[in-house]
Amino acid sequence: MFPILETERLVLREISKNDAEGIFACFSNENVTQYYGQDPLKNIEQAEAFVEFFANSYKERRGIRWGIEVKGTQGIIGTIGFNAWSPKHKRAEIGYEIHPDHWRKGYTSEAVSKVIDYGFGDFDLTRIGAVVFIENEASNKLLTKMGFLKEGVLRDYMYQNGVAYDVNVYSLLKKDHIT
Repeated sequence: MFPILETERLVLREISKNDAEGIFACFSNENVTQYYGQDPLKNIEQAEAFVEFFANSYKERRGIRWGIEVKGTQGIIGTIGFNAWSPKHKRAEIGYEIHPDHWRKGYTSEAVSKVIDYGFGDFDLTRIGAVVFIENEASNKLLTKMGFLKEGVLRDYMYQNGVAYDVNVYSLLKKDHIT
């Protein structure tokens, strides 16, 4: 059964076919995808394929992706979750995005904090990593605020619009996480 997580203002829930429009709203927006390593979506069918990809990733124990919904509203404003999940090695990488209409409201911090607690608790992770474009100041700042340590730089690691970019690599270890 897919876990539902709640924070003070948010519900993190399974992404369904009904969320394709919310996925499309995020991933077709160039302000969202500019630091994502992916071209903006062009049509709703691509968003529907994302929904399927997230569902299969969970079924195959490669990752988990929640839709982020503001309590009392319908529809998701973004997604958050773990990819590159390795139960054997007790590690995963966190990833997230929120539609620009909801930036600077603290939603991302709230969702990241809850997912980190879930990862170290229910998923029994020892390490949560993150890979972030150097130019993505907001995400770099957020991860540092959440206690992640920068481990280094991967050069020419991600492509965006045909251009190679360096990324920062972060980690947060269970033994260093304060709840």
